[in-house]
Amino acid sequence: MHPDRFLTTSLRSSPHGERVTRILAAAINAVDPANAAAKYLKRHNEQLDVGEQRYDLNAFRRVFLIGFGKASLSMARTAIQILGDKLTRGILITKAHQNQLPLDNHQLVIVKAGHPIPDERGVEGAKLIIELLQKTKPNDLVIFLISGGGSALLTAPVPEVPLADLQTLNKLLLSCGADISEVNTLRKHLSQVKGGGLARLAHPAQVISLILSDVIGDPLDVIASGPTVPDPTTYSAALGIIEKYKLTRDMPSSILAHLWAGTSGEIPETPKKDDPVFERTQNIIVGNNLEAAQAAREQARQEGFNTLLLTTRLKGEARQIGPALAAIARQIVETGDPIPQPACIIAGGETTVTLNSPSPREMREFGGEVGLGGRNQELALSAVADLAGLQDVFLIAMATDGDDGLTDAAGAVVSGETSSQANLRGLNHAKFLARNDAYHFFDPLGDLLKPGLTMTNVNDLVFIFAF
Repeated sequence: MHPDRFLTTSLRSSPHGERVTRILAAAINAVDPANAAAKYLKRHNEQLDVGEQRYDLNAFRRVFLIGFGKASLSMARTAIQILGDKLTRGILITKAHQNQLPLDNHQLVIVKAGHPIPDERGVEGAKLIIELLQKTKPNDLVIFLISGGGSALLTAPVPEVPLADLQTLNKLLLSCGADISEVNTLRKHLSQVKGGGLARLAHPAQVISLILSDVIGDPLDVIASGPTVPDPTTYSAALGIIEKYKLTRDMPSSILAHLWAGTSGEIPETPKKDDPVFERTQNIIVGNNLEAAQAAREQARQEGFNTLLLTTRLKGEARQIGPALAAIARQIVETGDPIPQPACIIAGGETTVTLNSPSPREMREFGGEVGLGGRNQELALSAVADLAGLQDVFLIAMATDGDDGLTDAAGAVVSGETSSQANLRGLNHAKFLARNDAYHFFDPLGDLLKPGLTMTNVNDLVFIFAF
């Protein structure tokens, strides 16, 4: 990805802008899905090496390729080149508005589906995958390409729960502040394919899963809702999450009935670690947030910065994290701690947003316009006040997939001048923050990051720069 795709108004006007964008680009390029897959999937004649394991391709009658997630097209491009004429058939599910990569292979079916709210296209794609897996035999090989977004894109609700109710569940979870582990605990217990479901369907075939992680700590059971790994969560845990966020009243009755039936033993649990369906399954992480953060740190060093990789486990409410990171920026300027200028501090992870309900007066004040943004934009907006007046400082928050919330932005850029520039335009950052409307705050300033879809997904990155 070219650095120019990260330029915003503030970065263009800064003498340091090009250095900054080269660092952002380095992070994304380090987790290119095609290259990530190539590192772990190699072929030597009829031998297929996957990490430390070797497979004899002559031992398999058929080889199937199944991908779902924001990086599935890029990963598939590598897998198809490596498998060559050994590939029997493939099915990929990706985001509806992703540009299709040149995948000239007549055995390949590409389904474009909805994200983050699942839709009927995802259901149809999942049906194709289920039908294929139900016909697999012991001498078949199934290679799964799994990446962030896969949980929404691969949608196969249990028969008792209609898609509309599952869509309601997703909307409730996206707005209540639940983290991805909690979200996926519920998804796994309402799906035919999540929580080890795909491994169960593919059994007794040999299964290989190449996984690009978008979850803090890379827990295999959480990434894309763990379709090929044992599920440690339970129906009781799923109900507990609904109660924790006080969602029972708004939850569709079909979902509650299914979860209650599960807790009472009327419905079997998701497969656990001792289930024989996992005996012929290899799961391997091919890329994650740490790799992106480390690449950014190395590029920052080359650009002449003192660097600190703060953490890749950043989580919590976005509007609380922003001021905390802004405080670090101010401390660098005032004391030279924790690292002296020129400084680049990097943090990775995934924050959450709890949507506020604006009052009727606030709705009238904003003309009834609905707030728009994402966790990275909200984090940036929450840092505006604490960075105000600082010279030569940037805080940049971005989603590595180029897609922050239901917007065309990956995140936003904040400087010490953002507050004053906003005031000149009559933009009150506190009011926009109160209604979760970061997009409409940063858009007039020209400081939304809009690199376009990156075709990868390894959580979020936040940068503090002090020159």
